Amino acid sequence: MISSKTVIVADGEDAKKSAGFLNDYFNEFYGIKLKIAEKTTSNFIRLTTKKLFAEGMNDAYSMNVSPSSINIEGNTHGATFYGVQTLIQLLPVDKSEKLKIPAVEIDDYPRFKYRGLMLDVGRHFMPVDFVKKYIDFIALHKMNRFHWHLTEDQGWRIEIKKYPKLTETGSCRNGTIIGHHPGNGNDNEKNCGYYTQEQIKDVVKYAADRYITIIPEIEMPGHSSAAIAAYPQLSCFPDEKTKIAKGVTWSGDSTGKQVQQSWGVYEDVYCPSEYTFNFLQDVLDEVMQLFPSEYIHIGGDECPKSNWKRSAFCQNLIKEKGLKDEEGLQSYFIQRIEKYLNSKGKKIIGWDEILEGGIAPNATIMSWRGESGGIAAAKQHHNVIMTPGSYVYFDHAQSKKEDSLTIGGYLPLETVYNYNPFPAELDSANQKYVLGAQANVWTEYMSNPDKVEYMIFPRLSALSEVLWSQKQDKNFDNFLSRLQTQYHRYDQWKTKYNAKGIHKGE
Repeated sequence: MISSKTVIVADGEDAKKSAGFLNDYFNEFYGIKLKIAEKTTSNFIRLTTKKLFAEGMNDAYSMNVSPSSINIEGNTHGATFYGVQTLIQLLPVDKSEKLKIPAVEIDDYPRFKYRGLMLDVGRHFMPVDFVKKYIDFIALHKMNRFHWHLTEDQGWRIEIKKYPKLTETGSCRNGTIIGHHPGNGNDNEKNCGYYTQEQIKDVVKYAADRYITIIPEIEMPGHSSAAIAAYPQLSCFPDEKTKIAKGVTWSGDSTGKQVQQSWGVYEDVYCPSEYTFNFLQDVLDEVMQLFPSEYIHIGGDECPKSNWKRSAFCQNLIKEKGLKDEEGLQSYFIQRIEKYLNSKGKKIIGWDEILEGGIAPNATIMSWRGESGGIAAAKQHHNVIMTPGSYVYFDHAQSKKEDSLTIGGYLPLETVYNYNPFPAELDSANQKYVLGAQANVWTEYMSNPDKVEYMIFPRLSALSEVLWSQKQDKNFDNFLSRLQTQYHRYDQWKTKYNAKGIHKGE
């Protein structure tokens, strides 16, 4: 029985972070504030970190709940935090001054070490408060990576002090299409937003206190219209005006380089010039100062080669470097950026297109166009993060009759739950290169936080079980029965969610 008289015993400074998270949860959702102390004899929740499990099981923890105490012992500080999340999952969903939880003994550890969720803030900017809430959602589901997609054709969202026009110009578009691309009009409203470096430092610390690593994505060489609008010299054709997609109603000035107002893929991409590489190295220098993650995501997807094909500079570069074609030029581009980041002690992650033309030597592949890219990379002994659109793209519709606009596709809860990130085509020797998986939340059709929440829940709860539970422990019918309680927890969090779309045949 947990009440206001219960004491949280925190064993060490790091345990105090987990204790603080738990105490804040009690206070916010139950109106109970507990004392945090270093020792007591009864009616306590003790958080301890000590090596209990074998090497390689850093996220393992044990929990013992008796009538007079709750003991959570983690193999690492992060593991202790995961034990706290399990305690939260055991709490009743009705507000009360006395909280009963079952007496249990638990030894627990995750199936995968990379358990991620991505948020695209390029298409629609999301405020800092919501980004922190999103990080809390990741934490409450025992996940440990937040992939922050910060640059796009429709908006550059990170302050770079050396290049102020990136946010002065690149963080704003003059309007946004209405309806499904190419749209049936334009809202004619200026859409702006970016994160200052101080805000980013605050968010990084907020995530770290929840044992979540933020992986920033600076997209290249495609999806770069916003940066080119700010600095046209980054284009192979700086004097050409931005092309407007067919059928799109444009708002405001259409001369020169512009931030895109519609979705899709655009031909004006970074030119692989010394100017561009110096620019990107400067940008990445500031990014690395802000994000302690060992990984920097450099995108690499959906880069049309048409401008490179008609650029005399690019064609000469292909000949000069002895490259086969424009695919080889993209490989040269990515490998050059990787070499620079490696020299700074960082590793790169790229979408599976960076396999084309030859993979960068130390790259990790994020496989989104199905699993084939991940399979190919693992067979070449490269680390892989699985994120195939057919299983974990949370921008796809959850039910066949959605009550709001989505990008398309159909991804019901059962499909997410039954996903296995280990492809059958990989033998056990190559499965070790699959680090885990993540869900992607692209926001073309999510203009506000409520819509993001509605699109991720309850599918995020299904994915968390995919990534944490052992395969043999999973059962969809059992999950559905437990989900009824989870719906009440979403209500408790005042979170939007979709309670429809739970069956393939819905």
